Amino acid sequence: MPEEVLFKSERAQSRTEIAETLRAVADKLDAGESISLSAGEQSIELDPSERPEFEIKAERETGGSSEELSVEFEIEWTPGAEEDGPVSVE
Repeated sequence: MPEEVLFKSERAQSRTEIAETLRAVADKLDAGESISLSAGEQSIELDPSERPEFEIKAERETGGSSEELSVEFEIEWTPGAEEDGPVSVE
């Protein structure tokens, strides 16, 4: 499936600034509210489903004389998809 980037922001920030951004997203998720992202001319509002998939990935990229470490957090859902209800056995 082709991928379309709807919003992207990448810049150096302090650990405190990163924590504030993650905390703001966590607060919106906890409250069941939409997440609004904006940077410069870009903005988007996203409304994750009630039970999206959550992925945490740590990576190491090596090449030449340097290496780069990263941690990625991804929340993924299908818009309009029905939520899986509880399983019942009768």
